[in-house]
Amino acid sequence: MQRHSPLARGARAVLFAAVIGWVWSPRLLDGSPVFVDARARSAMPASEALRQPPTLQNTSSRRGVVEVTLTAAPARLPTMPGGPPVNVYAFNGSVPGPTLEANEGDSVIIHFRNELPEPTTVHWHGLHIPASADGSPLSPIAPGKAHDYRFRLASGSAGTYWYHPHPDRRTGFQIAMGLFGGIIVHAPDDPLAAKGVADKLLILSDNRFDSNGAPAFSDPRSIQGSIDLENGREGDVLFVNGQVMPTISIRPGELQRWRIVNASAARIYRVALAGQHLIHVGSDGGLFEHPVEVPDVLVANSERVEVLVRGSGTPGERSLLEDLPYDRYMPQTRPADWARARQILSLRYESDSVTQPVEIPAVLRHVPPPDTSRVRVRRTIVMSQGLIDGKRMDMHRVDIHSRLGATEIWTIQNVVGMDHPFHLHGFHFQIIDRDGVPEPFSSWKDTGNVPKHSSIRILVHFDDYPGKWMYHCHILEHEDEGMMGVLQVR
Repeated sequence: MQRHSPLARGARAVLFAAVIGWVWSPRLLDGSPVFVDARARSAMPASEALRQPPTLQNTSSRRGVVEVTLTAAPARLPTMPGGPPVNVYAFNGSVPGPTLEANEGDSVIIHFRNELPEPTTVHWHGLHIPASADGSPLSPIAPGKAHDYRFRLASGSAGTYWYHPHPDRRTGFQIAMGLFGGIIVHAPDDPLAAKGVADKLLILSDNRFDSNGAPAFSDPRSIQGSIDLENGREGDVLFVNGQVMPTISIRPGELQRWRIVNASAARIYRVALAGQHLIHVGSDGGLFEHPVEVPDVLVANSERVEVLVRGSGTPGERSLLEDLPYDRYMPQTRPADWARARQILSLRYESDSVTQPVEIPAVLRHVPPPDTSRVRVRRTIVMSQGLIDGKRMDMHRVDIHSRLGATEIWTIQNVVGMDHPFHLHGFHFQIIDRDGVPEPFSSWKDTGNVPKHSSIRILVHFDDYPGKWMYHCHILEHEDEGMMGVLQVR
């Protein structure tokens, strides 16, 4: 578990947002990863600037209404500079897809069309919205068909989210083919935006390619296919917003906010910035109450983190954002190179300094501590290899029945020798403790990583939105194999 130290009042920091994408570095044409020392900081060769994904265009003229069009379709896009276009899937023709931006209180209408040769859905990961808009495998959209997703963003829902397909047993394939994108919900009283802190989105992903640069998938009957089924499919190329090792520029004294989304199928990132600590200010459900200073941040697959980054280097110098070693694996299928750090991006310090450095607010918003006084139901969910509570997913079966308005404590128990990230659709929860050790501070979550042979306890309140909801391991191969259950709230 991370050790977080409180951030002193008046400290300055930069928050970052990382998005991984779909571009191949010339240094990686042979498919080999880039490795660096864990705390490297040096004058690095130039690389292209990090690009932000396009934003979905709001076609509504009504105040408080966001109306957009989203299409999932095959595309021909190059994955290597100068290389030929290859077959991928894309939202509106780009990988990652365009970012959905909205404000708390907005009514959102997404006109979605499926032009893929197979059924799909769009799951609005982490949003607290009606079950009819969730985009779970219970509501597939057939090829050539259209569907309107409609929901309202509640007060207090500001944060970083993402969207991706969630069809039955094909989620991993469709995401690997290129279907994922970011969501940013803004608050009217965001304390960082009020201070003019620069805001960047970083979607982290990885992939594996064949000799032509197309996404490659192992034969399930092969040894690698068996490893992918157990570990989840990891790629040997890391991306940020469709780029390999891009550069973010920062001025001395500047503070940036990075919104980091882990869109990888199985990889857990342990992100660290050489030469300085990160200021951790938010997670899945938005900002914390107080900033916390950390040497690194663990981002399990499907999780989001918000961090602040300081422009504290010498002009012309570069620092590395790295993925530090983290052992999430079964011992017998652990990759041989798991203990080596990987480069994600470089941070370049500019010559022009900021005239008025930003002071980080000591209080970001109110986040109440977990209130267990109304708990009437306690459950234990057991995650084993490929199974939840000893069962595989059956969409015609309801595994958990709950009542609207109920507050429950769930113990999520991992009984095997690898990590499993637990995701609950539709509702935010708070982690009470990990193996009996209380969480150091309160935050809102929709995904909680459960390390090998350990357990977490979560507090969830089913305040509204009755219907059927999914809960599952978010290692996509595990999810597709049936490591998922159905919760019905009435």
